[in-house]
Amino acid sequence: MATCQDKLGSFVQWLQVNGIQLRGCKIRPCDLGGFGLYSETDNNGGILLVAPLRLAITPMTVLQDPSLGPEYGKLFEEGDVDDRFLMILFLLVERAREDSFWSLYLDMLPSTFGTPLWFTDDEFSELKGTALYHATKLQLKNLKALFTERVKQLAETFLSYVGMPCRANSIFWTRALNIPCSQSFVFPSQPPVQLESGCLQENHFNGSASKIATEDTSPARSSYVSDTRDCADIVSEQSSTVWVEGLVPGIDFCNHDPKGKALWEVDDENGSISEVPFSMYLIAGPNVAFAAEEEIRISYGNKGNEELLYLYGFVIENNPDDFIMVHYPKEALQRFDCAELKLQLLEEQKFQLRWLLHTSLLHKRVSSESSLPLEACKKDWSQMSGYSWSGHRKVPYYMDHLIFPEDLMAALRTISMQEDDVHGVISLLTELSESGYRRQPSEEDIKAAIWEVCGNAGALQLLVDLLTTKIMELEEGSGTEANDTALLEGLSTTEFSPKEQQDGLSEHECNIFERKRPMTKNRYSAIVYRRGQKHLACLFLKEAQDALHLSLSEE
Repeated sequence: MATCQDKLGSFVQWLQVNGIQLRGCKIRPCDLGGFGLYSETDNNGGILLVAPLRLAITPMTVLQDPSLGPEYGKLFEEGDVDDRFLMILFLLVERAREDSFWSLYLDMLPSTFGTPLWFTDDEFSELKGTALYHATKLQLKNLKALFTERVKQLAETFLSYVGMPCRANSIFWTRALNIPCSQSFVFPSQPPVQLESGCLQENHFNGSASKIATEDTSPARSSYVSDTRDCADIVSEQSSTVWVEGLVPGIDFCNHDPKGKALWEVDDENGSISEVPFSMYLIAGPNVAFAAEEEIRISYGNKGNEELLYLYGFVIENNPDDFIMVHYPKEALQRFDCAELKLQLLEEQKFQLRWLLHTSLLHKRVSSESSLPLEACKKDWSQMSGYSWSGHRKVPYYMDHLIFPEDLMAALRTISMQEDDVHGVISLLTELSESGYRRQPSEEDIKAAIWEVCGNAGALQLLVDLLTTKIMELEEGSGTEANDTALLEGLSTTEFSPKEQQDGLSEHECNIFERKRPMTKNRYSAIVYRRGQKHLACLFLKEAQDALHLSLSEE
């Protein structure tokens, strides 16, 4: 059996034979597992690695496969699969094929991952009470259904085409880069050239690629309950650029750092920067130097631990991009009076019932601005609309320093209305259609009317209730933020004196430490993420309580 070093050596040779240029860098094992890209010597910047895009695995690669390309194309043209499904199917088949051109690359990829989908039951239990717990259960259910109902049969059928009667037993599920390619690369005039002697020849794409690149899809942010990508798979944003999802051998060994010192770019058809036409190159940032054996990292973007753990399988302690999600269940609204009217008002304002509260919001706090002169801070919202009823309720002095987003506050004002408030708002809006205005209320009209009737107190009380409930869910079974900190530090009940138990932790909380479970990497990641959620929830609850106190004193 080949050793890790043998596999790495064969892979690096494969990269070089197929045009990957390692310019002063190398791939080697990381101290914490897996592989990374490292500077070979002291490096004063510049281009570190160049990868021809013909070596990327993209939907076009699949359609141009020398043996199965026509079958993949037929499946795609019939509309039975989308581009991501096509790549999943391709990776499954290539992983099983003994003579696959891609085998040396696929053998280097991990066989297990640190995402919650791969957690043991014990590790997964650490996520209870978090949004990620429910999102993972849903994603696992969807992937199992996808495999059973579609992937398994198709993968076995395609393997039979190449004389491999294997049984598919899992989904090869991964993330990829969104690569901006020029149209001249995606839609060339010359026909493709086949693979020869284990080396990928010049292979441009046509045919079914036009269907992929011109689909009417729109960019979408990652959603924890459905899709997992930052962008739609293939998006044409400009006439000269087509965005293609793909795996890029070599560059995809770069690990993440929020302050990554390198970044990747795509070169043009002339190779103006890297001297390699149609390539992706890794380059050091401005005024950046790497010491010998220093790991070369890139930034995956400003992502909180919830997103990092769900998509990539790792977390960052004290992550400056962390956030919590506040959710008001739609079914809860149905239990109250005037539910249908409230739902209609929410729809008219185009509100979702999920909101992300980012750490950066805490930089502006109500309590820190309490010394501002009252009259200097008051404003008149009459400019929002010119109706007879607008502007009577003045904006409170703390409003400019309320940290919560206005779309959250406006939605909670709508949800928290009492029956009399709802009828009051309807009465104000009726004025627009029955008086001289004679028009249907706009989103801004509705927001203004709800503000005039309700103010902030009800919305802030509801926010306090939602955050309190969230904290209770997060702490159920795992205790407070202090408990998680102690777990991460390896403390147990025997290390607390009676006085410390009285001052800091309850008997119930201390009993949590009796769980003598090993601190695996996955469990560590789950607890770091969970602790961050508790920390943010408590900070935002304090802000909501302070704002509620000020609102009640004003009104």
